[in-house]
Amino acid sequence: MALDMVRARDWLAKSALKELFVQGLGWDRFRGKAMDVEVDGIGFAVEPVAEKCGFAVFLCRSAGGAIPDYPTRRKLEARIRKLYHEHIIVFTDDMQTEQKWLWVRREPGKPTVGREYTYRQGQSGEALLQRLNELAVELEEELKGITIVDIAGRVAKGLDRDKVSKKFYTRFKDEHAKFLKFLKGIPDEHLQRWYASVMLNRLMFIYFIQKKGFLSGDVDYLGSKLAESKQRGRDRFYRDFLCPLFFEGFAKKEADREPKTRKLLGKVPYLNGGIFQLHQIETAHGRAIEVPDKAFEALFAFFDEYRWHLDERPLKDDKEINPDVLGYIFEKYINQKQMGAYYTKEDITEYIGRNTIVPRLLDIARKNCKVAFEGDGAVWRLLQADPDRYIFEPVRRGVIADRGHDPNSTSNSGSCPRNLEPSVIPESRLPDFVQKGMHDPKARMFEKRYNLGDAELLDDKGNKLTLPTETWREYVARRQRCLELRKKLAKGEVRDVNDLITYNLDIRQFAQDAVEDAGPELLRAVWRGLNGMSVLDPTCGSGAFLFAALNILEPLYVACINRMRVLLGDLAQSGRKHSPKSTKTSAKSLSRSNNTRTNTTSSSRRLSSATSTAWT
Repeated sequence: MALDMVRARDWLAKSALKELFVQGLGWDRFRGKAMDVEVDGIGFAVEPVAEKCGFAVFLCRSAGGAIPDYPTRRKLEARIRKLYHEHIIVFTDDMQTEQKWLWVRREPGKPTVGREYTYRQGQSGEALLQRLNELAVELEEELKGITIVDIAGRVAKGLDRDKVSKKFYTRFKDEHAKFLKFLKGIPDEHLQRWYASVMLNRLMFIYFIQKKGFLSGDVDYLGSKLAESKQRGRDRFYRDFLCPLFFEGFAKKEADREPKTRKLLGKVPYLNGGIFQLHQIETAHGRAIEVPDKAFEALFAFFDEYRWHLDERPLKDDKEINPDVLGYIFEKYINQKQMGAYYTKEDITEYIGRNTIVPRLLDIARKNCKVAFEGDGAVWRLLQADPDRYIFEPVRRGVIADRGHDPNSTSNSGSCPRNLEPSVIPESRLPDFVQKGMHDPKARMFEKRYNLGDAELLDDKGNKLTLPTETWREYVARRQRCLELRKKLAKGEVRDVNDLITYNLDIRQFAQDAVEDAGPELLRAVWRGLNGMSVLDPTCGSGAFLFAALNILEPLYVACINRMRVLLGDLAQSGRKHSPKSTKTSAKSLSRSNNTRTNTTSSSRRLSSATSTAWT
């Protein structure tokens, strides 16, 4: 079912979330009771909104009336996660003038990342509603059978920012390949691909500024000029219009342009070089390059399927394609393909990078902010509060029940799973000979099934909970290690960076959580560590390790930027007096981030530039 946008806007504006989910999206009424949750001495009313197959939506209001700050929101999310692993929380103030939608992305092998979307009264809410439309459930789907896995996938598709970028990126690759086929006059295949990327780079930039009306006031400037060019003759758009636009229009002040150029281009801004300077490929092969009009017709048709905007401030109109997507394209396609980072498998480079780069960053942070790593308020409390979060899934598999499933259940029914706190799968679920062998060395000594037999432990749906080729003896050893490690974490016995490596804990997730929970001093220490870090590729070849470093550091870089925004925003909202020096680092960093378009774009470009420099 497609979401009725007219009714949905009204529901969203009135904070009528039950109607939005139940009537608009086809979810079920939540029969659960409201909960009172206390975090740091503050009470919060958490009301059930809707659910579908165990995926829950909650509305949260605080006793103080205002939306809680980001660390408190994440603490609330962690409390609710223990009861409902898959969920969305909508935070609102007493006057219901603002909403913050929080969903946490969880992917195997990657740190969990909070995704927040803000809606304020007076906004259209179009961008948020377009994302929520992915959550709609048809009656026919209900009859065929739908599971929490299906719902979780839809929520990820709708609320994960990367999904929009990846969808555009997939189409971009196809259009890049099509454009390449039209390109003539460049003898080298590698240079052809490079020049196609350069052209698409330029044209996407123009699409952003034309939609702001910066090009003769025409929001469809390129399309209009292509139509005019076709009236003057066939296949003249590239040579007779784009080249003058690039190298005379954007590259020269209006007073320095020829009269015929001003007439041809109309009123366009001077952009002072950059991507519109003459490229080395154009210097070598410029006279021979040919691109027919059909290439641009197809490309513009693709671009026109999206809406392009530059403004990211929350009170502005919310649209679809923004510079985040552009940064994603440049990082994933143009930069990496030109640099040839293909060869070393990602699991190897990620493992090495994770256990060298993140410890180094934490050591730097500890040196510059000792208080954050000492005492009761130390970052180590994160491990104690939620031990399972930092134990890798393959270690937990078949030992600790997934949140949302009853560890004692053996039912294979298609009903929605119960939501329980994570708990240990009891020994009673194991075969009798395994239970006996676990505690009796003599019994297991000559038991072939125990020592050589494949471990077969299944969940409610028949999925195997043991590792590939794992024997029962190996499973028992892993189980014992997992439970011992869980106990150590819960007791607060892990309080050193080296221990994170020794026990093979998820140090990336720990660092990510530490940043998202950080106060100003720790945040400043991590930020300085990130900005001062250099990475040398041990292979001195493909650059694969450098891109592994990029993938490890970029989420932390973005998390720092987002945390700075939250800290400054909360400070401004509270009206508390503060020394300008206390926020100088955050304000300066955010200013630099805003000046380089957006968080994701700036971090991608900064880190990609660093890897490029080190690689060459």
